[in-house]
Amino acid sequence: MFRFSPLSLEDARQILSWRYPEPYDFYDAASDPEDAALLLSEEYRQGRLFAVHDDEGILRGFLEFHLEAGALEVGLGLRPQDTGRGLGPAFVDAGLTFGRETFRPATFKLYVAAFNQRAIKVYERLGFREVGRQMRHLLGRDWEFIEMRRPA
Repeated sequence: MFRFSPLSLEDARQILSWRYPEPYDFYDAASDPEDAALLLSEEYRQGRLFAVHDDEGILRGFLEFHLEAGALEVGLGLRPQDTGRGLGPAFVDAGLTFGRETFRPATFKLYVAAFNQRAIKVYERLGFREVGRQMRHLLGRDWEFIEMRRPA
């Protein structure tokens, strides 16, 4: 159902065009100039950002991985039209499988905005548990993030 490949410049440009409805517009990559620059940077994308296409070649989402001390930090995004339709668990699970096979981590960790209860429920269903909270200043304001972890 999902195919993984290095995120191309074309994929990055498509992701920059994605617009989420409120309050999820927080995740619009184009809203943050730093995020947009990283997506467009071939050097940054290499070995870290992966496109997720379906069997028809449609870009359904992306994954970002960063391995440090045996913990694989996972960032992800599902295309706006696919959110809220029940695809989250299969998308995240496939991404974790890809991450496990590619990076061989001991644990997975991720950070999710505390307001995003929809995503938190998906992560909990897949075995993630809250291990901490922190504030981050993004897009001109402070946001609370939850750190979640689970064994790989």
